[in-house]
Amino acid sequence: MNKQSLVLFAHGARAASWATPFERLRELTQARMPEVRVALAFLELMTPSLPELVAELSADDVTQITVVPVFLGQGGHVLRDLPLMVEQLRIDYPQATINVVEAAGENAAVLNALSDYCVASLPA
Repeated sequence: MNKQSLVLFAHGARAASWATPFERLRELTQARMPEVRVALAFLELMTPSLPELVAELSADDVTQITVVPVFLGQGGHVLRDLPLMVEQLRIDYPQATINVVEAAGENAAVLNALSDYCVASLPA
């Protein structure tokens, strides 16, 4: 049986409190999929990094890894840094299938949810 993991990939920041909403997203997602390991990885300034996490997952015999960039837009990190990182990880861990989906902010359902929130924020 293939062991799966869903990796929420975020930028990272110096302030530990910055990660709180990402931790909450991880918890909510994990609760919906108890059979899949849901983990957070960061591009910089926080740990674990994506390479560190993939090494850990590989050591735990995880063979299916899906990376969800939790970014609103597709800037240089999503368009350049992440593909290069994943390309190297595919070389380093050929036993694992690593898929990357679109950035969260590029997804129509996510944008609609944010729009709903924005509209609802106006006083009645």
